[in-house]
Amino acid sequence: MRVPAGPRTGVGRNFDVVLESREGSDMNQVAEAQGIRAVSSGRVETLMLEGELLEKDLARVCDELAGRMQRGLRNAVLDFSEVSHLDYRGVKPLIARAEAFRKTGGDIKLSGLSPYLAAIFRAAGAHDRFEFYPHMNDARAAFALARAPFV
Repeated sequence: MRVPAGPRTGVGRNFDVVLESREGSDMNQVAEAQGIRAVSSGRVETLMLEGELLEKDLARVCDELAGRMQRGLRNAVLDFSEVSHLDYRGVKPLIARAEAFRKTGGDIKLSGLSPYLAAIFRAAGAHDRFEFYPHMNDARAAFALARAPFV
């Protein structure tokens, strides 16, 4: 489902947020709330973002993460592979949300950032505040490796 984002310099913009939760390849629960599609079956939920994200769009993502954390979510991946631009002012709230997840024993990992988006995160002071992965599957796998018993 496409959710309209605010215009910038007279150009209308849209972004999508799709939530997907998986453990392995099993997916067994689909829910839709506030224009966000969620697929749940495991410990890691993936938010796949699209388009150009304004500060208010990132605030909405943070609000969604906060609600899910209150309902027990501990591990999330934010996938930026389909994001063309984001407002740097929305990065600090993402950092705060990740710190809240870490206090509960979880984390937020980022995936799919273009060099341009990585530069925005770096300029906003977030280059050492997140783990970055080339693909969302790599980020999800990192959660599984973190909890795997060592022999």
